[in-house]
Amino acid sequence: MAYLKLYRDKLRENYGQLDKWFAGNGIEWGVVTKLLCGNKLYLQELVDLGIREMHDTRISNLKAIKAIAPEVQTVYIKPPAKRSWENVVKYADVSFNTELATIRGLSVQAVKQKRIHKVIIMVEMGDLREGVLGEHLGDFYAQVFELPGIEIIGIGTNLNCLNGVMPSTDKLIQLSLYKQLIEARFQKVIPWVSGGTTVALPLLLNKELPKGVNHFRIGEALFFGADLFTGGVLPGMHADVFRLHTEVIELQEKAVVPTGERMENPSGRKARFDPADRDKTSYRAIIDVGLLDVQPRFLIPEDERLTVIEASSDMLVVDLGASSYDYKVGDEITFNLKYMGALTVMNSRYIDKVVE
Repeated sequence: MAYLKLYRDKLRENYGQLDKWFAGNGIEWGVVTKLLCGNKLYLQELVDLGIREMHDTRISNLKAIKAIAPEVQTVYIKPPAKRSWENVVKYADVSFNTELATIRGLSVQAVKQKRIHKVIIMVEMGDLREGVLGEHLGDFYAQVFELPGIEIIGIGTNLNCLNGVMPSTDKLIQLSLYKQLIEARFQKVIPWVSGGTTVALPLLLNKELPKGVNHFRIGEALFFGADLFTGGVLPGMHADVFRLHTEVIELQEKAVVPTGERMENPSGRKARFDPADRDKTSYRAIIDVGLLDVQPRFLIPEDERLTVIEASSDMLVVDLGASSYDYKVGDEITFNLKYMGALTVMNSRYIDKVVE
């Protein structure tokens, strides 16, 4: 039976490296936990590391965090939908916001629940996902400052999330300047410039991060050591905190090219084959995961001799080439995962989750 394993020592080492970088630059940071899909076993691992701020996009996940560690500051990192305002205030200490109507709704809930709800105002910096336009920020902040039960603790931005726009020194300087202008205009203190995510880490390491940026939200770097500028791994980090362990349920030598009239498969894809392979065979293993669990393109076989071919809903085919390499039915094949692969595996209730 397939299972996902989290390697505690590698997670701990990644966390220690990140904490060293941030502490050395006077930067506060929290962990983006949406990858863990509210799994309490894995969330407890983060709590045990000493993490005291966690970010997520799902109320149920924030509720799970609060059940484990009420002292952890929880941050809801997308503009809240109207139907979720009550629970955002209940389970998130902080939320990201871009709409006055939404913050007014959160204000009503905060007063009703006798809470102070903190907000970070997200600014559009070019990636064209969520964010208030810069020219509207002054009037926006003016109205939010008047709302009861609401405390503005930061200005922030997201880059690289939709259109792949990368962070730059100039963009983050502009974000810091917005903060300074608002503080000067309203005689208010805004503690955080939350301009950092995993994609901005190389700017920090290369000493290109503006001094004003003092808050990061980190997910992919913690779990995958990812350098999103180079596509490689950050220095001193592990890319394999997670591994997917699967079992071979069939292993046979078969034709490379299928026979018979072909149409689209149930996933809507029509496979293409090189006519030169028509008379060739290869050893093919079927393993016990499928599209219900993960997309094949997000799987990286630990054995570099193997090639992921295609998956149906519950089975995945791996090509071993001209040799079976001594694999047999019942053997284990292990995969490293890309971020989106780990996310879908975590969201599959059919895959066991364990810790080593």
